[in-house]
Amino acid sequence: MSEITASMVKDLRESTGAGMLDCKKALVATDGDMEQAVDWLRKKGLASAAKKSSRIAAEGLVAVAVDGNKGAVVEVNSETDFVAKNDLFQEYVEDAALVALASHGDVCEMKTFNCPKCSKTFEERLTDLIAKIGENMTLRRAQMVEVNNGIIASYVHNVARNNLGKIGVLVAIESSADKAKLQELGKHLAMHIAASRPLFPTIAAVDPAAVEREKAIFSEQAKASGKPENIIEKMVEGRIKKYYDEVVFEEQAYIMDPDKKIKQVIADAAKELGTDIKVKEFVCFKLGEGIQKKEEDFAAEVAAQLAK
Repeated sequence: MSEITASMVKDLRESTGAGMLDCKKALVATDGDMEQAVDWLRKKGLASAAKKSSRIAAEGLVAVAVDGNKGAVVEVNSETDFVAKNDLFQEYVEDAALVALASHGDVCEMKTFNCPKCSKTFEERLTDLIAKIGENMTLRRAQMVEVNNGIIASYVHNVARNNLGKIGVLVAIESSADKAKLQELGKHLAMHIAASRPLFPTIAAVDPAAVEREKAIFSEQAKASGKPENIIEKMVEGRIKKYYDEVVFEEQAYIMDPDKKIKQVIADAAKELGTDIKVKEFVCFKLGEGIQKKEEDFAAEVAAQLAK
């Protein structure tokens, strides 16, 4: 019998998209014959994932999981919203959030996690799911947050089922205050984040390059007005303040009480509960953000077909 090397398994995996364990089985079953191994995988429906890997997956689900002082959020994509309603897919996404907790939100580590449900890696389980359902799917991203003393609050928008939806938010709050009260505050802050999508927690955390870019834009706009330099400087300062109000969490107007900024809401809660409250960090995943979706031009498709 031919020796099955790691290099052979790697080559077969790259050419078929099948899992490493399945590739090794295929090579063992075919005595190391690469072509026959590909056929072996195809017959079992395990090589079909490779053909689907080039298709854009921008639908799917976001999931959150919280365990004590840790929380994780993940995004798993599919090609269609129809698959997002599939029980097998939803179960995989739920498990992905739990695996993210165990893997510190590291996607590479998640993919090599040995899944007790199927005795395969988590990536191989996804490959099997792709072959079974017939759509491209990707474990796109994950993130974990943690507190030393406090709570992790979560919120899911457009809920598909418990802890699964289109938007997932986690808020890490450090405080020794009553945990039930902190959870109530955290839930409201998470809902605000889902709606207002802040980019930075505080003014100090704003990327200096982003500020300079905004200043340059505002300066050009102000100069076009023909105003004197000292007036232009004040106009730019005003626009930068408005920019902070739009993108900085603490400076945003609270969606449940627009007369208050978030920093005032937190200060009021701290006063009421008699102890300091600090939002250590937050994370918000919106399904499909940043993915370039394919634009379908059906008129052009019909014209192309008629031209043949």
